[in-house]
Amino acid sequence: MLAITWIGHSSFLVQIAGQNLLLDPVWGDRASPISWLGPRRWTPPGIPFDALPPIDGVILSHDHYDHLDQPTVRRLVKRFPGAQWRAPLGVGQWLRRRGVSQVREADWWDQTDLGPLQLTATPAQHFSGRRLDNRNGTLWCGWVIRSGGHTVFFAGDTGAHPVFPEIGQRQGPFDAVLMPIGAYDPEWFMGPVHIDPERAVASFQALSASAADATMVAMHWGTFQLTDEPMDEPPKRAIAAWANAGLPPHRLWIPSHGETRRWPLHTH
Repeated sequence: MLAITWIGHSSFLVQIAGQNLLLDPVWGDRASPISWLGPRRWTPPGIPFDALPPIDGVILSHDHYDHLDQPTVRRLVKRFPGAQWRAPLGVGQWLRRRGVSQVREADWWDQTDLGPLQLTATPAQHFSGRRLDNRNGTLWCGWVIRSGGHTVFFAGDTGAHPVFPEIGQRQGPFDAVLMPIGAYDPEWFMGPVHIDPERAVASFQALSASAADATMVAMHWGTFQLTDEPMDEPPKRAIAAWANAGLPPHRLWIPSHGETRRWPLHTH
């Protein structure tokens, strides 16, 4: 069975092949290095931290504050010391300094196992850095999570890029594609690094046959006010773009915080 629960922003609980994984977990109140300044959470996490099941793995896309939250990392290390962490190149040192003992880094297209799962880091179009003096000192990526029966593509934090067809060809087909739809306005500034809803749908389609039966799961919206668009605009535009593309309505999932969707077990 595959079950995906949206915690908020790009944070998910993915339950697959008996493993409980967290993607880009953020339980902090602000996406900021300062506890009293910066984008504040609009909506509480969809799963209270104390209600989490035992966590087997934590998968990170990059080191920005709205995806890698130091207070959350410390809480996870304390509660789940045996969890396996996976991160793009350069992020492991930061994690080890905060008590993470089991972490593997990956370059684009690198494969690594996590229990019965096979993970593949995929290209994304973004940037990294937690300070002005370490811009792009670490890598950013998406991830493909594969078990014997299901495959999930977590696109990470990304702008639209030309590698989506190759990701689909090499790694598909997918049951679920976790695709960002928010933090895009003003487009002239955010467009290279964040996908707007229309480009999100086009990027999903660019996965080609790998997305033929996949569900697009909308993320990276509705949790932190990072950019200028209204908080409720991304899903409206995503629904319109999906309809304009002629795609089946039931294959677009815009989850509510804390909502879970399950896929029946099958083999591709």
